[in-house]
Amino acid sequence: MSKDNGKQQDQKVISKMFKRSWFLFSSFNMVKMQGYGYEYAMLPAIDEFYKDDPEGKRAAIERHSSFFNCTYETAPFIMGLNAAMEKENSQNPDFDPDSINAIKAALMGPLSGIGDSIFWGTLRLIAAGIGIPLAMKGNILGPILFLVIYHIPSIFTRYKLLQIGYTSGEKFISSAFNSGLFELITNCATIVGLIMVGAMTASSVTIKTALKWNMAGTTLKLQSILNSIMPGLLPLLLTLAILVLLRKKVKVIYLLFGVIILGIIGAFLGIF
Repeated sequence: MSKDNGKQQDQKVISKMFKRSWFLFSSFNMVKMQGYGYEYAMLPAIDEFYKDDPEGKRAAIERHSSFFNCTYETAPFIMGLNAAMEKENSQNPDFDPDSINAIKAALMGPLSGIGDSIFWGTLRLIAAGIGIPLAMKGNILGPILFLVIYHIPSIFTRYKLLQIGYTSGEKFISSAFNSGLFELITNCATIVGLIMVGAMTASSVTIKTALKWNMAGTTLKLQSILNSIMPGLLPLLLTLAILVLLRKKVKVIYLLFGVIILGIIGAFLGIF
């Protein structure tokens, strides 16, 4: 394939991915959130780069069915970067496919912070501030202006970030891989992802034990002892236990009911 034909084919892939990115919130659920919508948007790239490699295609589809959650406007940058990485993976047998999800996990948090503050925290309020007063007066321009002011920058940003993610990612990946920098970036991205998971566990999972006993006239509380060993130890253990069960293919609905039953029994027995 000539260089010009390659660019045209890449542009077709980007256009198809952009159209599918409108459905990022399709099949949204509390387990993988935007995971399936992200996978749907990635399919044009996967189909193109692995059209002669059924096993590679299967692995790529499975890879992109993982958890994903990012601001709607900034998520396409990660899509473009992942598409460039999938292209490199399909052509380079020495490429580490685990780095694809590692980069995804590392970027979706910071990009969500940027996207939420710009689009949800600023642009949406400006659009609403202009549109609502007009709408309250019965002026049809109210909702129209709101949609125009918000969605034109949103659509433009999504498309350009998808392009930038793909084109810059393709160039960067090639040079970084040849220099050995990519391995360092992958390791750093993995560490950042683990830090994010740890922070979410500590802030979102709440479990404390009420067990205590008297010893030599002193009341000892098990929770205080655990906190002295490591704060948040019980939430961490619960999260790790659920992770192990998920890897053993235990259904999420069973885990949800299991946690509820555990909480009820524990509270009844005075454990929690």
